[in-house]
Amino acid sequence: MAEKEKRESRFKDRIPEDVREHAKSAREEMRKGMEALMPEGYREYRQHRKAARKEMLLAFRSLIDHAIKRTEEDKEE
Repeated sequence: MAEKEKRESRFKDRIPEDVREHAKSAREEMRKGMEALMPEGYREYRQHRKAARKEMLLAFRSLIDHAIKRTEEDKEE
């Protein structure tokens, strides 16, 4: 829960409240729509989607770490 509050607080100063509320409502309606399409398998689908997203983020992190390492090696030469 603390992470969600932290994530929301980052955008409070940048994005108007009404925009955030509309986005939140849109996300909830989209979730309900997906549940209606796939009521039995939706939970499992979400778990796989979440795992896939995490793996992609880890891949990007790895690329960034590698780029930082190369930059540091270039400075040493």
